[in-house]
Amino acid sequence: MADLHDPPLPWSTRLWFAFACFFRVLFDPQFAERAWQAREAVAALPPAERAEPRQLERDRAGGAPAAPEAAAAAAREPAPAPVTAPAPQTAPAVSSALQLLSLLQREGRLVDFLEQDIASFGDADVGVAARMVHEGCRKALRSHAKLAPVRREDEGAKVTLEAGYNPSEIKLIGNVSGTAPYRGVLRHRGWRADDVSLPTPVAGHDASIIAPAEVEL
Repeated sequence: MADLHDPPLPWSTRLWFAFACFFRVLFDPQFAERAWQAREAVAALPPAERAEPRQLERDRAGGAPAAPEAAAAAAREPAPAPVTAPAPQTAPAVSSALQLLSLLQREGRLVDFLEQDIASFGDADVGVAARMVHEGCRKALRSHAKLAPVRREDEGAKVTLEAGYNPSEIKLIGNVSGTAPYRGVLRHRGWRADDVSLPTPVAGHDASIIAPAEVEL
């Protein structure tokens, strides 16, 4: 192979060589095979090493790094970080919510009460049923969850919300305009679950069964 510093061939020589190669490839299978292999070898080289000698000479004259130097410089550069695809969003688990609903049903018959049509019941009957549901559900809730109010002030107290308050903890109601600080009246203290402890389901448990059907024998 000619050295990269050799002067390029004149145009007339290249024209004659092109015609000679054309007929040699047509009538000499062995030469054609060698020429084809040389073509594939050049195609496999990095782009910088496939440059024409004249272009390489111009790069050297202009101070650009030669192909081996450029390859070495590229090898020293850190590889780009792999692009990771975002994790697919999964549906939130509902087994814990169903388990808590099952506890409220077991202790306070909450689902029975909510599914019952009480439009025809008198206020006294509704009051008695509500008291029973309240007692049972309160027992279940306090047995498995530790709740605390979001705000410690009494309801009806005047409060001031400075800039940077957590909107997930405090909901603005009424005539909301402008920016913080906000001054208003606490209408509901809110609730926060400090701890939740649910029973560990047994193997084969179906969380979608809130309450099993009962058959008396």
